[in-house]
Amino acid sequence: MNIEKPFENIIEHIINAGIRPTRQRIALAKLLFRGDYRHVTADGLYKEALRENIRISIATIYNTLHQFTAANLLQKIVVDSDRTYFDTNVGHHHHFFYSDLGQLEDIQNGKIELLKLPELPHGTKVDSVDVLIKISKKTI
Repeated sequence: MNIEKPFENIIEHIINAGIRPTRQRIALAKLLFRGDYRHVTADGLYKEALRENIRISIATIYNTLHQFTAANLLQKIVVDSDRTYFDTNVGHHHHFFYSDLGQLEDIQNGKIELLKLPELPHGTKVDSVDVLIKISKKTI
């Protein structure tokens, strides 16, 4: 599903994704999909909800993020075993991860060229290739 910006018809998008539009899901969708594409963590979204006076549990945040991901409203990016981000841009693209800042940044489409993949195990096919380049700011 390609969601236009700004995110209009939130309830319609949630229903079309097969998700019941509860008050809390709608409130989180408004936070997630307002403005430009973004990368969020569950903890970051929880803090943002609290700042906006949205009363919600961290468990509901996690559940909603996973429901939105399963419905292709979000893309899940696992950086390592301790860090998972959710991207509002569900189109295929790659990322830079700033290790020192804990931030993701999109890499523009067409900026990565894969010249060769390893031989695939017998009976398999490539579904997709995701590139995450871990970087840090230079210190001078």
